[in-house]
Formats: sequence, structure tokens, C-alpha cells
Amino acid sequence: MITFNIEGKEIAVFPAGDGDRPVIYLNSFMPNGKQIHKAMRDLNCPDCTLAVISHLEWDNDMAPWDIPPISRGDTPCTGGADDYLRLMEDEIMPAVEKEVNGTPPWRGVAGYSLAGLFAVYSLYHTDIFLRAASMSGSFWFPGIVEYIKSHEMAGRPDCIYFSLGDKECRTNNQYLKCVQENTETIYSCYSDLGINTTFVLNPGNHYREAAGRTAAGLAWILNDTRVK
Repeated sequence: MITFNIEGKEIAVFPAGDGDRPVIYLNSFMPNGKQIHKAMRDLNCPDCTLAVISHLEWDNDMAPWDIPPISRGDTPCTGGADDYLRLMEDEIMPAVEKEVNGTPPWRGVAGYSLAGLFAVYSLYHTDIFLRAASMSGSFWFPGIVEYIKSHEMAGRPDCIYFSLGDKECRTNNQYLKCVQENTETIYSCYSDLGINTTFVLNPGNHYREAAGRTAAGLAWILNDTRVK
């Protein structure tokens, strides 16, 4: 594992064993790269470089636009996703790829919760990612379904993975209760476009087996038949 910091973000790089392997960029609420990497090994994931980015300004970096607090005592989201994506492309990704051998055949973007929302949102602002995985993505986020229906992606991705806990929509919170309906709508939008996609409904709430769910999503995009 190789670690470094860029503008306060901590990046942990787990290099592939061989050269010319894919690179997956995983934005994470906490520095849990070792746990995720072990879970991927347990699933016998194809060889890749995993770059886990943490110490994010979570409610800013992962949010596409401003929204008020969604519950009492919560903080607002301030839409800094576009700025953070530029930081990824201009500084973080070049630094990561100095540590890999050869040329990646493709790059993926992934995340859990708000980072799962960011992974999909980023496809509309850059064509650098050919695969995406969104685990328990925050698709309750106001306006995101309308945004996806009214905008075109920057490029056509190979595949997109979605998963959600089957209890996540069972809440009295007026924001969160639509998360499964919205995720299924977004999944259907991409299926209708002919993009290879899947939606997995896991048992449990938002927090259950997050590392395992994340690894499963990464395994799915790595095992897509277009991997060389």
C-alpha cells in the first residue's frame, strides 16, 4: 500500500500485481482501504489497482448541488462535486497512476452512500471513467432523477452497478424514503439505453456489511466480459 495526501485528501493506493491493469477510484467516508482490499481478495476479484480516497469534505465534495439539512441536527450539503472532480482529474489521478505499471485499459469510479451518488454524477462531467459502481447510493438526493433524465453522459460507460439495502426506504424521513424507487428508476434509465447494468437489493439497512457490499460492486464491474 502506498499513501499520500493531496489538498487534505488521503489517498491509499493498492497497486495491481501485473502491468496494464484497470484502476478503480473509490471515494470513501473513512480510510477503510485495507478492509475493502481484503474483501476484494476474498471474492477473488480480477487484478486491478485500487485507489481509496478519504478525508473528504463529505457533504461538499460528494454533493452535486446545495440542499438543506435532511434531518434535525444534520448539516447542509454544499455542492462541491464539480470542483472535487476537477481535483481528481488534475491532481489525484495523475499522482495515483505514477504508482502503477503500464497503461490502464480502463478506469472505474465507485463509492458508498453520497460517494455512490457522486460516482454516477461524475459520468455526466467526464468521460475518463468507463465503469461505475454505486453501493447504497444517495439517490434520494433532491433533483437527481430529473437531472439524469434531462442530461447526457460525457461518454458511454461500459457498465454501471447499483445496490441498496432492502430496509433503506423504510423510514419516516421524507427525503430518504424514496431512495429505492429512485434507484430503480435510474437503473431502468440506463438499461433502456442499452448500458450493461444491474441492481442488487441486499438484506439490511444502509450500514449493514458496507465493506462486503462495496467489494461485491467492484467485483461486478471488474468481472464484466469486456475486461481484457
